[in-house]
Amino acid sequence: MVRQFLRRLVPDLGHVSVQEQLRASIGALCGIAVTGFATLLVLGPETIVPLLVAPMGASAVLLFAVPSSPLAQPWSIMGGNVSAALVGIACRMSISDPLLAASVAVCLAIALMFVLRCLHPPGGAVAVTAVFAGPSADALGFSFAAVPIGLNSVLLLSVALVFNQLTGRRYPHLRPVKQPNAHGTADPPALERAGFTLADLNAVLERSDKVIDIDRQDLMAILTTAEHEAYRRRSGNMTCADVMSRDVITISPTTTISEAWWIIQDRNFSVLPVTTEDRQLVGMLSRENFVKAVGKGLGRPALRTAKRLADGFEKGFSTWMTVDRIATPNPQKATANTPIAELVPFLARKQLHHIAIVDEADRLIGLVTQTDLIAALFRGTEATERAA
Repeated sequence: MVRQFLRRLVPDLGHVSVQEQLRASIGALCGIAVTGFATLLVLGPETIVPLLVAPMGASAVLLFAVPSSPLAQPWSIMGGNVSAALVGIACRMSISDPLLAASVAVCLAIALMFVLRCLHPPGGAVAVTAVFAGPSADALGFSFAAVPIGLNSVLLLSVALVFNQLTGRRYPHLRPVKQPNAHGTADPPALERAGFTLADLNAVLERSDKVIDIDRQDLMAILTTAEHEAYRRRSGNMTCADVMSRDVITISPTTTISEAWWIIQDRNFSVLPVTTEDRQLVGMLSRENFVKAVGKGLGRPALRTAKRLADGFEKGFSTWMTVDRIATPNPQKATANTPIAELVPFLARKQLHHIAIVDEADRLIGLVTQTDLIAALFRGTEATERAA
């Protein structure tokens, strides 16, 4: 019973590879070493200013071990440490009892960091350090917040910026720019209208009224990926090979626009893959390509595609032009083994209606359209309901 309780006290950090553990540890070594030696070079060996304050060790843990944490971002470390130092010095000057001064300093530092949106756990240690810094704090006064606190923070942050980038960790963790709807309307993108949304996540977090040590966008990405993984599992790992069209009509890059348009109209296609003689995929020709090409030379285009084409031909749009002039190059591709769940983001986010399926040699072997995907999703839902 006791053993089980003790196990519950150990936090679940999830799987962290040995390589990541070494990366974080070596980063902290570099950060503290560079910060200490650089401060020594700036201030000289005879200075009364502490060359390295203890809270920098705690800041190093955040900057190198969890660089994506909101508590480890540049404004968090600079704003949190400097504001806490100012509070600590003020409490040291105004409260004679050191224990009371330290207690009040930590209290006010946390409150100020919340207000300034720069919550940084080592800031609490900085406030206590400022209170108990000894004669050096009395001599420096409020400049103690600049040197050594500010200087140490800048140096440690500089090392973190370089080290994290060199070792493949995105830092700083900038908030993403909100992408507008591609159609210019107020509706959110298609993927954000299905399942849970960032607004749903924000509502839940606001009701919980807790500080979470992870960026909300990162949490949203993790949950969305988990949702896709769950769908992949429920769909029985259905792949593109299970749903793709195999008898695909193609055209060559030298096919004329007139011939291509006739095939699209006659067979009621929405797209024609453009391939070489050995079926190497080089482009994708859709009805939208025709409309865009014709529309470039027209003023106010007619609404109907056929009318726009007729107008374009009359105004010099050459029907003998080859399709490689207007087809979309480097189209989105997938392989026969790609799970269909992985196609959903491409079709939703990139405004695609079709994805070419190629083999290892990049030769076209099939085509998956939105219709194919919807039918597969419907069949997967039906199978899940029958199994339940």
